[in-house]
Amino acid sequence: MNFNFCVLLDKAKRVDMYLSTLFSDFSRSYIQKMIDRGQVILNWNEIRKNIKVKKWDEISLKVITESLDVEPEKINLDIIYEDSELIVINKDYWVNVHPVPWEWGKKGTLVNAILYHCKDKLPSIGWISRPWIVHRLDKDTSWVIMVAKTDSMMNYLANIIKNRKIDKYYLAVVDWIITDKEFKIESFIGRDPNSRIKMTTKNPINPKIALSIWEVLKYIDDKYTLIKIKIETGRTHQIRVHMASIWHPILGDKVYGNLKTNKELLLKYWLKRQALHAYKLVLNLYWKRVEFMWSLKEDMKFVDFVELL
Repeated sequence: MNFNFCVLLDKAKRVDMYLSTLFSDFSRSYIQKMIDRGQVILNWNEIRKNIKVKKWDEISLKVITESLDVEPEKINLDIIYEDSELIVINKDYWVNVHPVPWEWGKKGTLVNAILYHCKDKLPSIGWISRPWIVHRLDKDTSWVIMVAKTDSMMNYLANIIKNRKIDKYYLAVVDWIITDKEFKIESFIGRDPNSRIKMTTKNPINPKIALSIWEVLKYIDDKYTLIKIKIETGRTHQIRVHMASIWHPILGDKVYGNLKTNKELLLKYWLKRQALHAYKLVLNLYWKRVEFMWSLKEDMKFVDFVELL
């Protein structure tokens, strides 16, 4: 996979630092190895890792896909639906979706569990990158996730997601009371120039438009608001960033949330992660409109939302 783009920094910055901020999946040391291997080209020339980039410089980045040697692992799956081509799973919030290329990161993931569950029923294309899971969310989000068991289903799902022909709905509990019953947020979202783990709406790197539509469902303890969200785009951390940008961060969010509020929630509800649940997917499947929906995980049952939907 190749990435070609233009630098939009106002101030010169080391290329390895800049790229590790832009591509949060890669550590700075991994970026340095890519530079040493000649995978990073600056203004049509190979470079050293300590060189600085400036505004309007052109960068070409070549990402080489590697096998992660993932082993099947017997892990219980909360399966909502399954047929010969597709599995729909209600993922626990503490489970990683994909392995990462170091030893401890190759176990206990959703991919390990799918390999064990499907055994020889998966297509014989081998484990290269992520051939079946066509959409993703943060580890600390519980959610309905689709897993393709065939090449044709994988291509179909990837295509409808790319063309926004699938509706995704979320539930979130946010800080403070939101008085507007319905509203939407449309903004540009991109990497935060000051943090490699954050996205932002303020002076983002490589910004892309993001649109989220919200509906207030109920208030909790006269302090928090339960909202239903439909996202029209799928930007990284989109819901979390949008809510933080209007001063209503998601409860339990360790990156964009309020530390004091998170501590209160831990003591009161024993909530150890962000109160965000991807609860419904609506799409065309086998020539008809279908809906996959599943309930909240135990740690978010204090919301009690079923009668509202």
